[in-house]
Amino acid sequence: MSSPFTLSARALSLKPSATVAVTSRALELRRAGVDVISLSVGEPDFDTPAHVRAAAIAAIEHGETRYTAVNGTADLREAISEKFRRENGLLHAPDAVTVTSGGKQALFNAFFALLSPGDEVLIPSPYWVSYPEMVALTGAAPVPVPTRAEDGFVLDPEELQRRITPRTRMVVLNSPGNPTGAVFPPDVLQAVAAIAMRHNLMIVTDEIYEHLVYDAQQVSIGRYAPDHTLTINGASKAYAMTGWRIGYAGGPRQVIGAMNALQSQSTSNASSVSQAAALAALTELEATERFITQARAAYRERRDVMVAGLRALGLQTPVPQGAFYVMADTTPLHQDELEAARRILDEARVAVVPGTDFGAPGQVRLSYATSLDNIREVLRRLALVTASA
Repeated sequence: MSSPFTLSARALSLKPSATVAVTSRALELRRAGVDVISLSVGEPDFDTPAHVRAAAIAAIEHGETRYTAVNGTADLREAISEKFRRENGLLHAPDAVTVTSGGKQALFNAFFALLSPGDEVLIPSPYWVSYPEMVALTGAAPVPVPTRAEDGFVLDPEELQRRITPRTRMVVLNSPGNPTGAVFPPDVLQAVAAIAMRHNLMIVTDEIYEHLVYDAQQVSIGRYAPDHTLTINGASKAYAMTGWRIGYAGGPRQVIGAMNALQSQSTSNASSVSQAAALAALTELEATERFITQARAAYRERRDVMVAGLRALGLQTPVPQGAFYVMADTTPLHQDELEAARRILDEARVAVVPGTDFGAPGQVRLSYATSLDNIREVLRRLALVTASA
């Protein structure tokens, strides 16, 4: 019997996420009673800070459960504006700030506000899986700009320059980055900013991991090219608020206005209760900084144990400077990263993400947003697999 409907070409063009596929397989094994340790999802394993939770409860009790302005409450936008000034050296007035249902929506709105069919977008690779997919949905073409593991996956501005064509409209940056943990140093960002201004390109910079930096200096590229930069951020990673779905962006008023118009016809405002919680995270600074400091120290210790352990097993692993991921070379297990990830799951009962959708052949991503006990057990299990490779 023929189907009564036809899916759009846009929907059919989307590729299934390797992250979701691996997570689903791991859940199936767990349901079957198999002890699987998942290192596949990028989510803090800490509870949302107590002062943030309290602010949400108070908002509910005070009746703050109705629609807000599409672009967020005035108080939250003022707090974000002050955060940009205080922490990033960026001068975005509250009317040049917008609040979204997660950082992903901020990116989606930005791409649809700025890109047209036929445009080209430069994206350093390895990259977060959603960047090229979102760009492609607009009709624009994602153009990977390769980085090298031996350079810590730091972007080479000359590689970026070589890929610019008359169709290039945008550069997407993610520093600290997912999946590599790379942090682009100030001189690299200054060079990229100069290229963007010379070629009149827009920079969309995703700084969601900005507070999770270990051995490097995190700098916002908007300092160097303020009229050419849209800065994306959110509450999920630094404040352990993934489920609260609060993202935000600051940049040129014209761009923010277009993003607001798009959001008004899609989701309207982000959750009012989540906005109240995010406001506490951004204004009750002593409690927030105490939480971030403790979390960052825990992530650093986990990173060091995981990198040392993977290297001892013969899996080349650059030391990430930020975020909570490592990229490991799994070619000793199998030349194909998909097969290597399947082998790790089937033999070690550890869920990792193949680098396929990250633009990282021969590598897998492991998240260390988990306990030290889990990391040590993962290394013990991996040792059994590498010993038989």
